[in-house]
Amino acid sequence: MVEIQAVLFDLDFTLAKPGPDLGPEGYQRLGRRFGLELDPSRYKEARVKAVEGLRKHPDFRHDEEIWVAFTERIIRGMGGDSDRAYECAIEMTRAWEQAHNFDLFDDALPVLAHLREHGLKIGLVSNTGRDVEEFLAHHSLQIDVALSSRVHGKVKPHPTIFKAVLDRLGVEPEHAAMVGDSPEDDLEGARGLGMQAFLVDREDVYRDEPNRLPDLFALPAALGLRG
Repeated sequence: MVEIQAVLFDLDFTLAKPGPDLGPEGYQRLGRRFGLELDPSRYKEARVKAVEGLRKHPDFRHDEEIWVAFTERIIRGMGGDSDRAYECAIEMTRAWEQAHNFDLFDDALPVLAHLREHGLKIGLVSNTGRDVEEFLAHHSLQIDVALSSRVHGKVKPHPTIFKAVLDRLGVEPEHAAMVGDSPEDDLEGARGLGMQAFLVDREDVYRDEPNRLPDLFALPAALGLRG
């Protein structure tokens, strides 16, 4: 097995999860401010359909409007099919940029600490418009190098965003691993660069995906770390 010197992590749904204001009831509360009556029971299906309809920019350029349109589709799918859905989507997109609207998964801090005990460097690669440095400080996350698509200009799975973090860490792709929740964004991009890649499948959705982890607690063993 090739020695791993660095591990890169995705942020949303890998290390952190959206809090109540970003969930079904949060959409409902926000919708009422815009005269929309959104049904929380329709959130999951609406989000799945919005993900299916998500289209990145052809050259993988970071584009905030894509995420506003994505959020608007969720709102309309929850019953907010009116002229004010777009305004509501802008407000919800802004809420996703706020660190206090997120909680860390219980396994995030202990696993990061365990990797550091083994001398591994830690990076963060996120498709987001939020200030990741502010996010890391708010949640006391110790990361060596963090990069958002807003700052880099390209979104995952474009290889340059992974390479930019590895260059700053001083680690070659073959000595690095990527950990994320998206087969396309996280695994495809990392593997295309020559990195190992692990899928965190907390909802047990991708049962046929190689290197699938039920949570982050399974990562150290998957990397061959002992103790």
